[in-house]
Amino acid sequence: MVKPVLFQVAGYQNSGKTTLSLSLIQQLSGAGLKVATVKHHGHGGKPDIVEEKDSGRHMSAGAAVSLVEGGGRLVLHAENGKWSLAEEIELLSCFKTDVILIEGYKREGYPKAVILRDEEDLELLDVLDNIKLVFYRDQKLADLAKELSYPVFQIDDDRGVNWVLDYIFKQV
Repeated sequence: MVKPVLFQVAGYQNSGKTTLSLSLIQQLSGAGLKVATVKHHGHGGKPDIVEEKDSGRHMSAGAAVSLVEGGGRLVLHAENGKWSLAEEIELLSCFKTDVILIEGYKREGYPKAVILRDEEDLELLDVLDNIKLVFYRDQKLADLAKELSYPVFQIDDDRGVNWVLDYIFKQV
């Protein structure tokens, strides 16, 4: 048993990573697993925080970390030069989760599903490590299954999501 199980959803922007991640989160948590997520903010700059709230004001005043708790919800804002994925995973480890689902960070070496939008994205298969399965959006890629050594599914095929779920459940 490995705890937590780490699994990535990788692909270029607008490939469907968030949609797939949401489905996995819902089904894993629905099965009773405690799931944490890490999402790479790939839009440039820092993710938004609500500047006029106290925690945002604390950060603007120079706090390195601001934590707000209320009604069981905890919101953490932290500033660092640059966070590595390993540091983010270490931070999440204190929550004692069963699964950490990583959206993005495609160049990291964790087990992953890769989503291909079209033929231009095929280069990902040559440059990414630890690919466990592939999802494709463009029907022109349907024949990939004949060429690859790992499973290939159309993005809307529930068998692909079920494959990922089975993979994670076997690790937990």
